[in-house]
Amino acid sequence: MKRLETVRAADLAETQTGEAAWLIEGLWSAQAVGIIGGQPKCGKSFLALDLAVSVASGKPCLRRFPAQQCGAVLLYAAEDAAHIVRQRLEGIAHAASVDFDTLDVHVITAPTLRLDQTEHQQALRATVASLQPKLVVLDPFVRLHAIDENVAGEVAPILAYLRSLQRCHQAAVALVHHARKGGAHERDGQTLRGSSELHAWGDSNLYLRRNGQSLFLNIEHRAAPSTDRLQLALKANPPALALEVVEQAPAAAPHQPSAQQRITQILAEAKSPITQRQLRDAARMRASHVAEILAQMIGRGHVSRSNEGYQLKS
Repeated sequence: MKRLETVRAADLAETQTGEAAWLIEGLWSAQAVGIIGGQPKCGKSFLALDLAVSVASGKPCLRRFPAQQCGAVLLYAAEDAAHIVRQRLEGIAHAASVDFDTLDVHVITAPTLRLDQTEHQQALRATVASLQPKLVVLDPFVRLHAIDENVAGEVAPILAYLRSLQRCHQAAVALVHHARKGGAHERDGQTLRGSSELHAWGDSNLYLRRNGQSLFLNIEHRAAPSTDRLQLALKANPPALALEVVEQAPAAAPHQPSAQQRITQILAEAKSPITQRQLRDAARMRASHVAEILAQMIGRGHVSRSNEGYQLKS
């Protein structure tokens, strides 16, 4: 029987000098396959189109994440009419200060694309080979097949086909997919509809969640740190309608009581006079510092001293 080919680890191909590790820094790894997931009406399509505009133009995605590689984008939007797709792309391009007429996004206009059919797989592969896109966006997964999404044996061949597109043509693949209801207390990947193969497949996954009126983005990578609860908002500034990061005000530093305030509080809570040693231990301060503060407070008439110890004057 013919043996499998092997190669020593040291002989594996190295990353080319200067090759970016990111397609979009912090958001999508270079040549990554992955999921853009979330429940309906969470802005998954807007996020997918923002990725497309960023890669096609070189402008930051969501006006925050720098595009590290720039090139053509191939898009299939199965649920939206052509004029809606154009309107959304124009709005995002305007928000990103991009000339829409020069945007290198190619929209598949075929009425159906079925990734569980060999003929359609071959047609998509030929299109990718011709355009050589940096990014392929397929939105949404449920409209791209007639399989049972809960059966791993039916899902896996489609994901393997998309992985082969990525490897053969060095194209990132973003697959928009719905989350099921009732997953509020589960990890994002566990809320995706269907087989766990989908979550495991992704190199970079983006998950959108609503919490009341607020929208949050969780970013997950196979080989880079993740980011949780980045707040987004869909902002309208006609003709722009696009997701943007909500800038959070820095949290105020917690108020730290002064040394005298700490001594005063300890004395106030004491039910009887308290010794200097007890004050030092309770306040976790040096004895010399406690003695200095007590002397000042006695001088101001705030504290009295007896044989039993110190106490606040009423």
